[in-house]
Amino acid sequence: MTVPVAPAARDALVARLRRAGCVWAEDEIRLLVEAAGSPEALAGLVERRATGEPLEYLLGWAEFCGERIGVEPGVFVPRTRTALLVSAAAAVTGPAATVVELCCGSGAVTRALARRLAAPRLLAAVDLDPAAAACARRNLAALAVPVFAGDLFDPLPAAWRGGLDLVVANAPYVPTAAIALMPPESRDHEALTAVDGGPDGLTVLRRLAVAGASWLAPGGHLVVEVGEAQVDELRTVLTEAGLAPTVVRDGDLGAVAITARRPAAVAGGPDEN
Repeated sequence: MTVPVAPAARDALVARLRRAGCVWAEDEIRLLVEAAGSPEALAGLVERRATGEPLEYLLGWAEFCGERIGVEPGVFVPRTRTALLVSAAAAVTGPAATVVELCCGSGAVTRALARRLAAPRLLAAVDLDPAAAACARRNLAALAVPVFAGDLFDPLPAAWRGGLDLVVANAPYVPTAAIALMPPESRDHEALTAVDGGPDGLTVLRRLAVAGASWLAPGGHLVVEVGEAQVDELRTVLTEAGLAPTVVRDGDLGAVAITARRPAAVAGGPDEN
């Protein structure tokens, strides 16, 4: 039930968020009014937002690729720019694909891909953080997608090795020193493991590239998000791992993704596995 708020009171709430640096204060107040169950609850939500708590945690959801994805405190909030990761992955994946999302956070990418891919045979998701894995299970329950808690490919059934058509990951890629420059709502509230990519931001992505080559089926793709300054280095890493990378950019989203294909097996020759 939407809490009735007099115009003067609403203006005061908007002013409170503006003073706190919230650029879209009017929109945020509208959402918080819809989410609050009482005037007292609304006042509490506004104060929490003004002190830096992410809006998505207060609402309990984040909008991503046209859907509301459940999020909880500590779980990585899906970003608008990650829509490029979804479209890049869908563009290289054929029908009846076997698909795994690593570093899945809330499971937002898997939810979006499930709508876009034609009759996938398998969708699964993995996250190192048990809280994120639990959140993803709730978001993916209606799709009957299994969610594993563990490090990259480690918790997946060994029988899947060499048979995945698509591995997609929004792995952490922020250099450790740059975390201090991130907005406080991310730096102070999201799990560090979801954003910290090590000294140059590529620690997890390097491991993913090396391991991913053996988990992909011939002709399968690894698709990841990355920072613009890291493109050349990651492209080299992927090439050295035996994958063929292609860079995809979206200037409107300010996003970069790389699709990396495992070469198909040579006709008449032994499988690379």
